[in-house]
Amino acid sequence: MAECERHPARAATLVSMGTSVLSLRIDGELLERLRDHAAKRGMSVQDYVVRTLIRDDFDERFQTAVDETEKFYGVT
Repeated sequence: MAECERHPARAATLVSMGTSVLSLRIDGELLERLRDHAAKRGMSVQDYVVRTLIRDDFDERFQTAVDETEKFYGVT
């Protein structure tokens, strides 16, 4: 049985997700550092950058949720 048949909600999520292209012009030294970091993790530069952006986005959203919770409970 296919994964999407066992988990129909997951299949809907996968179908609705798309990809876009983002082109960046970066310094050669920065690209080398990114290659080094990615290689240490056995990743491509693209995967490393996307993972870093996702992690940063999560951290920001998590901090916002903490701040809003503290404001709700009157914690300073």
